[in-house]
Amino acid sequence: MHAKSEKNKTINLALFDFDGTLYPKDSFTGFIFYTLSKRHIVRKGLQILPWIQAYYLSLYPAHSMRPRLFQSMFKNISADFVDKLAEEYAQKIVKNLDPKLFKQLQLHQQKGDQVVLVSASVDLYLKPICNFLNIELICTQTEIKSGLLTGNYISEDCSCEQKKIRIQQQYNLDDYQYIYAYGNSEEDLEMLSLADYPYMMGTENPLPAIIEIKKRA
Repeated sequence: MHAKSEKNKTINLALFDFDGTLYPKDSFTGFIFYTLSKRHIVRKGLQILPWIQAYYLSLYPAHSMRPRLFQSMFKNISADFVDKLAEEYAQKIVKNLDPKLFKQLQLHQQKGDQVVLVSASVDLYLKPICNFLNIELICTQTEIKSGLLTGNYISEDCSCEQKKIRIQQQYNLDDYQYIYAYGNSEEDLEMLSLADYPYMMGTENPLPAIIEIKKRA
């Protein structure tokens, strides 16, 4: 948990993981199948089949598999083509969020809290999702050159310690009265360590009560 200063604070910060938390499925794999043809996916998948097999055998970590998969699938694909489909995909995704977590997110918004999505998934479709939800975003950022996706990231894969680092880079945690964080896996533990009220999906613990800060007159 972060150390607090004594100055008056007027806002809370709520940090939400996406896949497995706010969204119950794997949005990254879903995005691949939504935007690319089956023929393309099979052809490119065969080229990295040993890494895919190692990943499913828990011999190759997710934070290494994601950039390899992204490069294989999206290198030299038109950014305009992907952007159009990403907007469509985002609209589909926001209709299928976890009801309990989505309600919690809305409660944070109603109480005036600052809400941030913190995800290892890519900006291509997370940006429009966050625009729809009117929340802020920290995620893995992708590279575009000459109108094409290069297949490379321009940031680290935003998981594990990177989540904590990126949050601390973007926000002064001493500015907030309370910090809430919601995750579902080991990749979220560093983010949860920042929170006064951490919540891990799959536990029997209830969602934390959201403390409303009384504004001074």
